[in-house]
Amino acid sequence: VDEFKYLNRDNNNYRSILRHPLLDKDGNLFFKRTSQFIKISSCSNLIFQNTHDLFHHSIERDYEGNIWVPSHMYPQSLPFDKVGRNIPNAANKSLFGDGGGYKDDAIVKLSPEGEILFEKSVSKIFIENGLEYLLFSLGERYFDDDPIHLNDIQPVLGDGEFWKEGDLFLSLRHQSMILLYRPSTNKIIWKGAGPFFHQHDIDIIDDNRISIFNNNSKAFINGDIVDGLNNIIIYDFNKNIYSFYLPDSFQKHDVRTITEGTSQILQNGDLFIEETNYARTLYFNEDGSLRWTHLNRGDDGNVYMVSWSRILYSKKDINNVNQFLKTRETCNE
Repeated sequence: VDEFKYLNRDNNNYRSILRHPLLDKDGNLFFKRTSQFIKISSCSNLIFQNTHDLFHHSIERDYEGNIWVPSHMYPQSLPFDKVGRNIPNAANKSLFGDGGGYKDDAIVKLSPEGEILFEKSVSKIFIENGLEYLLFSLGERYFDDDPIHLNDIQPVLGDGEFWKEGDLFLSLRHQSMILLYRPSTNKIIWKGAGPFFHQHDIDIIDDNRISIFNNNSKAFINGDIVDGLNNIIIYDFNKNIYSFYLPDSFQKHDVRTITEGTSQILQNGDLFIEETNYARTLYFNEDGSLRWTHLNRGDDGNVYMVSWSRILYSKKDINNVNQFLKTRETCNE
């Protein structure tokens, strides 16, 4: 079918992954496949696919119901004499734009209908906020084509003492940095670097705390490795301190995904973890005891990667699931 021309079901026994799927109140599903941002109905009919940029990593909804997704802009927004172009072969674009030159990470806001409402290069945010040195002067003689590696955009849903509705938390893996950015003024409100390394997945816990999935991975001489274990770091803006959440649980169950990884602290204090590289999800009780775990193993005995799972636990989540099940009943009518 022509409308699915960008979607390959199988390629040499490889099945496409639905990355960070988001279910809406009407039972529709947003997700990414390789680099396309896609929405399908509860009956699996294509509603739209946006191929404007190379979309990657997280999908999150803001207070207005719009969707924020990281992307790689092409052509790059920075001048040719700074970053070049290296025009990619569209047929060979990978998730991270390999072969496409400088990875011009951008924050993109889309309407529920797939229309791009706002787009901004993170490199330009750096330059316009006095941080250009982090892009082009840290290495000795080598050009870094992926100095930022944006992997999560977490919208702020309401005003607080330390942030405002409409602000965004950004996780920048290759900077080992978290930004609080205000699109309305193009200002970086706060930045934190360390004690996390190559982190992913920021969540807002309450009016003054955020959680960060810390991969704790470091680029040593023999490659990128987890230096110990993954952990969840809590930053308290009010007290200006970092702390660890359920560290003994990570130790006991040897949680150590090198890349990716997600977490969610539930309202009752329980903790959900995706150990992406090893296809494992874990659920810990508030006291740190393991309630359940799942390994994504197929009937053939092989383990297959998972990619940015969500746990649906709030009343709103449950209502969305019920609406999906209800609308699915009419699909064959």
